[in-house]
Amino acid sequence: MLIMDLINHFDFPGGEALMEQTRQILPAVLALRDRYDAAHQPVIYANDNFGRWRSEFSHVVESCSRPNAIGSAIVQKAAPLPIHYSILKPRHSAFFMTPLKLLLDELHIRALTVVGIAGDQCVLATAIDAHTHDYPLWVPRDTMASITPARNRRASDYLHEVLGARVEDAGIDCPA
Repeated sequence: MLIMDLINHFDFPGGEALMEQTRQILPAVLALRDRYDAAHQPVIYANDNFGRWRSEFSHVVESCSRPNAIGSAIVQKAAPLPIHYSILKPRHSAFFMTPLKLLLDELHIRALTVVGIAGDQCVLATAIDAHTHDYPLWVPRDTMASITPARNRRASDYLHEVLGARVEDAGIDCPA
């Protein structure tokens, strides 16, 4: 399970709208994460480094969960546990210029479940790259958020129609 960009400041144009959409999907994301944990399946957090080239994942979590940070309530609930893996990414895709492919190979991962934000940007870019690497994809629609529901629907349609991803709610046929 790959969790995209939930550790976030939400301090950008459209951030408040995305934060509201994220609040709606958070229970499903965390429930699915818990199912993967219970099944001893890897959970990997892939997160924006916010242009801070000397940061490390724990510093990003700390910064985004400060009490005065806009998205702190989400980050405090969604932060990775010690058993989870984490990578920082410099751009939209979790594959671009990161060790993700090597980590997936080391873990013998043959299929990916991708969840998180933003569905029409980082989730979509990562799914396209995963498709390029021949990973079968599951992108549960109730675990993906974009700035607007319409943008999320368009991304979901693309994921299904073009990439052949399974796009259905997280409660249906969870592989974990």
